[in-house]
Amino acid sequence: MIRTKAPRQLNTRNEVKDVATIDVKALDTFPYEYAGKDIVINIQTDEFTAVCPWSGLPDFATVTIDYIPSMVCIELRSLKYYLLSYRNVGIYQEHVVNRILDDLVYRAKPKWMKVTADYRIRGGVHTVASREYRRSASRRVHR
Repeated sequence: MIRTKAPRQLNTRNEVKDVATIDVKALDTFPYEYAGKDIVINIQTDEFTAVCPWSGLPDFATVTIDYIPSMVCIELRSLKYYLLSYRNVGIYQEHVVNRILDDLVYRAKPKWMKVTADYRIRGGVHTVASREYRRSASRRVHR
């Protein structure tokens, strides 16, 4: 007869960092040499991770960023570092797209941008959140 121990109860919780630790300063841009010629840039990564603010357990998502640049483009290496800074941040799935969009619009000032987070299924629930930004005509810079 094999004796086994009863599983020990886990009363632990992973470290959950505050949204203030998101590294917005990591974001960098470079000049868009064809200003006035609209193109749609599509960036996608399936390596996005943040944590549930309640449990501290990880949430995994594919993040898609579509945008029309105005004067600058988002530098991809810096975007990767920015997104990695979410790794231990406690943030609701529905809030991630708002935060990412606000930070990217502030830094890149695009004509149009859409951020989508497609989360892996957890507990049988699939979540996709997206938010879109369009610069108003009154804000456009005329050259």
